[in-house]
Amino acid sequence: MLSPALRWTLFGATITSLLPLPFAHASSTRLDSEVVVGSRVATRISDIPGNAWIIDAEQLRAQFSAGVPLKEALAHLVPSLDIASQGRTNYGQNMRGRGVLVMIDGVSLNSSRNVSRQFDSIDPFNIERIEVLSGASAVYGGGATGGVINIVTKRGQIGGPRYELEAGVRSGFEASDDRDLRAGAAISGGNQHWVGRLALAGQDNGGAWDANGDQVIFDIAQTDMQYNRSIDLLGNLDLALTDGQSLSLNAQVYDSGYEGNKGLYFGPNLAALYPPYPEQVEIRRGLSSDLEPRTERLQLSADYRLSELLGHNVNLQAYHRREKLNFHPFPYVASGYFAASEQDTELSGLKAVFSRQQGAWRFNYGLDLEHESFEADQTLFDFSRAQASGGLDLAKFDKVGRYPGYEVDSLAAFAQAEWQLSQRWLATAGIRQQRYRVKVDDFIAAAEQVRVALGLASGADPVPGGKNRYNTTLVNLGAVFSIDQGQQLWGNLSQGYEVPDPGKYYGQGQYAYNGSHRELIAGVSVADQPLKAIKTNQAELGWRLYRGDLDAQLAAYYAWSDESLSYDRNTLAVQVNDEKKRNYGLEAQLNWRPTTHWQLGTSTHLTRAELRADGDWKKQNVTQASPSKVTAWGGWADDLTNVRLQGIHSLNLKDDDGNRIDGYTTWDLLVERQLPVGQLGFGIQNLLNKDYTSVWGQRAILFYSAYAPASTFDYRGRGRTWSLSYAVSF
Repeated sequence: MLSPALRWTLFGATITSLLPLPFAHASSTRLDSEVVVGSRVATRISDIPGNAWIIDAEQLRAQFSAGVPLKEALAHLVPSLDIASQGRTNYGQNMRGRGVLVMIDGVSLNSSRNVSRQFDSIDPFNIERIEVLSGASAVYGGGATGGVINIVTKRGQIGGPRYELEAGVRSGFEASDDRDLRAGAAISGGNQHWVGRLALAGQDNGGAWDANGDQVIFDIAQTDMQYNRSIDLLGNLDLALTDGQSLSLNAQVYDSGYEGNKGLYFGPNLAALYPPYPEQVEIRRGLSSDLEPRTERLQLSADYRLSELLGHNVNLQAYHRREKLNFHPFPYVASGYFAASEQDTELSGLKAVFSRQQGAWRFNYGLDLEHESFEADQTLFDFSRAQASGGLDLAKFDKVGRYPGYEVDSLAAFAQAEWQLSQRWLATAGIRQQRYRVKVDDFIAAAEQVRVALGLASGADPVPGGKNRYNTTLVNLGAVFSIDQGQQLWGNLSQGYEVPDPGKYYGQGQYAYNGSHRELIAGVSVADQPLKAIKTNQAELGWRLYRGDLDAQLAAYYAWSDESLSYDRNTLAVQVNDEKKRNYGLEAQLNWRPTTHWQLGTSTHLTRAELRADGDWKKQNVTQASPSKVTAWGGWADDLTNVRLQGIHSLNLKDDDGNRIDGYTTWDLLVERQLPVGQLGFGIQNLLNKDYTSVWGQRAILFYSAYAPASTFDYRGRGRTWSLSYAVSF
């Protein structure tokens, strides 16, 4: 027998699948909409003292069918999420100026190494909806200092079999290889005992050209998506066991990597990499590399639900993730080598959540258990061949370590309570206590391993590894006041924390020659230098309205932290610095439907980040601070057609060191048309063909221009780009 919750869910999904598919004329996010990001169990938005958003299937379909990539779509649809890069990385795409915890079906994609590829993780074809919670969260583990994004995948429906097919193309028409192709296919179905879905989706990208008709420079720092091929195989199975019990199984294999033959040509004998940089960096065919940019991920999870156990609802989740991240060969010509890293993470965990309703009280509590292991190497390339080819012939000659291997075990207990004081007042409070155990391997410092590989030393001593422990406690407190039906005020105090990176701080040492051998003089002590979670505190006040033709949310926040971690190269100590940092700002969104067919809206995130230095508050460096952002849109829809014009504006950003990030504005046109059979999508991104350097490109120039001329990292935005797609379900 099906559990009551699963029975009604599947019944509703079945009825929905039999109805025509008119386009939505209104936002689907209502006060009674439920999300799990607020308290780890399904919770109505009206019971969350914070900004929570649901991006539903129709909103996502409007973006994806018009060719808008996932990261860029989220920047349009989530007010506090920074504007996106057009490459593989989502570095610096923060929420409220802080880091984001990204999950797929409740399983975190973040890790202690914190490589920014969380959005290079799933094909949009497999996404049903996205839940978002703005601001620091004490309910989850590390990384949720700016917000939480939970990507919910599509699932099967009773009946069938049901088939989904989709194909699309995107191009700026600048060259024969200026095209991105995508396709997806899925089969789903089931009965009262089981439902399942199996899908295969992929994308084959060509090159990208800017508004001036020049090909966008390749991102050799964090890698980009030009000439990238991705495959996403995703399956799930929902089983109805006995009364009140259900089991959901999920499996995903994701592979996204470079498959082209173009690369950066640095001139004869790499002249473009040596001051005064007499040669310009060019894009040329003929690249041959033994290690190419790639993201490979296997993710498995199982969710068991029991509707009654001693008055509790029980949710158990077990998961496993294995991923391999390869980077682009990077030139270190001053030291005489090219290198590219390969970073492997394996993570397994178990989560248990118990919930209980008792009168005016609701309790959620549970345990999180997780084990993570990490290894990283870097491939060194034959420098003479690279030099002779201008950087196009990259043949492996050795592999050395990049970061020390380590294991992290964590155990957390949490409890969350809600108290309905009256019809108007709801209070919430919670606590999370997390403990970590870190084990680090012995490791010869990366620079010394390179020195040995280049023949500059006969060997080197390892920096001893070791074990240590640290823990942290987070709390939250909030309240919601219902002014009337559809209108609320809320306030909250909450905490989140940043997970320290063992690979970044350990495995460092000071060396000196003893003959041809590199002798360790001093090394970072793992046992004596424990890491520490850096807390972020947040205070927030907000208002929301959902009424008829108008819905709006507004929140003012103030977030602060008093410490940071750093590595002192002189003392070899992992230091906890008394560094005060604060972010404050305003987050708002407005949707207005003046008629049945028309919709207008805008959102904004105005933010400022500052550091305390010498008794004064100074602007945070632009490489870390978030620019403010404004979006606007207008749309018209009937039962067959949906048209949306949307714009996004990133404001200028300056710091006290004279650095700046220049803002820019782009507009997109999105069109959907329901056909007698299937649905047609059409889009124009960067409608006005705006010429600009992306936020990430401007940051990369500041990060890496010591290694190469600034033009090497000038990642321009893509010019006007046209998209056409077709989708059908039957």
